[in-house]
Amino acid sequence: MKLNLIRPLAFFDLETTGVNVGADRIVEIAILKAMPDGSELIKTLRIHPEMAIPLQSSLIHGIYDEHIADSPKFKEVAAEVAEFIGDADLAGYNSNRFDIPVLLEEFLRAGVDFDMTDRKFVDVQNIFHQMEQRTLRAAYKFYCDKDIINAHSAEADITATYHVLLAQLERYENSDFEDKQGNISQPVKNDIDALHAFTNMNKPVDFAGRMVFNEDGEEVFNFGKHKNKTVEHVFDNEPSYYAWMKQGDFPLYTKKKLEEIWIRWNKKKDQNRAAKVAAAPRSAEPARPVNTAPDAKPANTVPAASKPANPARPDQNPGQPRKSFQQQPPKKEKPAVDVTNDMLEQLKMKFGK
Repeated sequence: MKLNLIRPLAFFDLETTGVNVGADRIVEIAILKAMPDGSELIKTLRIHPEMAIPLQSSLIHGIYDEHIADSPKFKEVAAEVAEFIGDADLAGYNSNRFDIPVLLEEFLRAGVDFDMTDRKFVDVQNIFHQMEQRTLRAAYKFYCDKDIINAHSAEADITATYHVLLAQLERYENSDFEDKQGNISQPVKNDIDALHAFTNMNKPVDFAGRMVFNEDGEEVFNFGKHKNKTVEHVFDNEPSYYAWMKQGDFPLYTKKKLEEIWIRWNKKKDQNRAAKVAAAPRSAEPARPVNTAPDAKPANTVPAASKPANPARPDQNPGQPRKSFQQQPPKKEKPAVDVTNDMLEQLKMKFGK
C-alpha cells in the first residue's frame, strides 16, 4: 500500500540518555522520509550527548559511552538533520509526547529555529492504543505478523513503525470508531490531515503537554494549581507565574510557546489601554469671562495710566524708600535686676537644691 501524500512524511525515532524531555539528550536518530512518489529516504546518525549515558538506558537501546565517543555533537549536525527533514510532516511512535519534544529541545540548544508552523504530526502509537492498546512489538506482530529484529535500535524501530502504519490503514479502512462523547466516525484513512486530527486528540501546545488547547482553541495549563485555566487568565490574575515558569525546570520549547503567549497578551493589553485613552473624553478648559458690554473691563482692574510705578506698602508713605530690617531701631533692653537672697531661696525650693 502506498501512502497518499501531498508532501513528504518523515518518520523518526530517537534513542536517548533517558526519558526527561528537558534534560536528556539524543544518542541516535533515525529518519525514514516517505516521499509523495512512493520512494523512501533513510538517514541514521549516532550523536555524542555531551553527558554520560546511564547504564539503565544503555541496557535498553544497547548504546554505551564508547559507542558514541567519536560521534558528532547534535549542534554539529543540527543543520544537516533540519535540512534532511525539510518541510516534511512528522510521524513516529509516541512521537507527540517524547520524540518531537526532545528533538525540538536539541534544535533550540543548537540555535536552529526548526519551524513547526503548519506541519502535521502523526503518532502511530495513538492510532494503535485507541484501536488496539498494545506496544510496538505487539503492534508489529499484530498488524504485520512479524517480529522486530534488533528491537530498540532506532532504525529497526522506525522501520517497524512505518510498516505498522501501512497495515493500520489497510485494517481500519472504513472501520467505525466511537469517541468518549459517543460520536462515531471513520478516522483512520489514507489522509495525513485526518491522521493528524485523530492522533492529536489532546491538542498539545508545547508537545510536552504542559499546555493544551481547549475546545475554544484557547491555550490552557495542563498541570499544577492552574490546571484547566486559560494561560491568559492566569497572566491577568497572577502575572508572576510567567516568571516562575521561565525560571523553572521546564522544556525549552514549553518556555518558547509560553513566551509567545506572553508577548501576545502584552500586545493585547497595550491595545486595550490605547483604546481606552482614545475613547476617554478630553477635560474641558476653564471658561474665560465674556465681556458683554463694549466698554466692560475686568473687575478689580486699574487703568494702566493710574497705576503707581512702585506701589508703597501700607506702612510707607509714597516717595519714601522701604525700610529694611537692618534699619529697624534696636529693641530697648530691660534694666538689670539685682539678685536678692529671697530669689535664691525660691530657686532652691524649685529645683530641690
